[in-house]
Amino acid sequence: MTTALFVLAAVMVLAGLVGTILPALPGVPLIFAGMLLAAWADGFMHIGVWTLVLLGFLCLLAIAVDVVAGLLGAKRVGASGWALFGAAVGTFAGFFLGIPGLLLGPFVGALAGELLAGGTMRRAAEVGFGTWLGLLFGTLAKIALSFAMLGIFVFALVF
Repeated sequence: MTTALFVLAAVMVLAGLVGTILPALPGVPLIFAGMLLAAWADGFMHIGVWTLVLLGFLCLLAIAVDVVAGLLGAKRVGASGWALFGAAVGTFAGFFLGIPGLLLGPFVGALAGELLAGGTMRRAAEVGFGTWLGLLFGTLAKIALSFAMLGIFVFALVF
């Protein structure tokens, strides 16, 4: 039974790592849940409360960074509320269009939203690009925090 729990925990962590890029999977929470399951399966012998608190904090930080990064990128270039709404819709719609949709969806959505708000094409393109950059940096930060969580977990498990 313990082996099955460790395998399930590993699958959850791996799926979470994939989810740091794909918006349909709750990547970082899935990583944390897998680590928590592994700690529980081990009877918390190697992964203690303080390690789990640190991992939980990093998980919450990664979620916050992911949510705020795109908004900050858009705000930095002065995006309208319509552009922010468009970026959110574009991100969601992009998921169904595969990798190109994931990469272009937020940009196209922000661009369309800014045009709806009355902006020029040049202004809308700037807002779309700023939003896209914010989302890109947010994803990179989320990936970095995920690997930091993984490193802390492995370090606590081994030492």
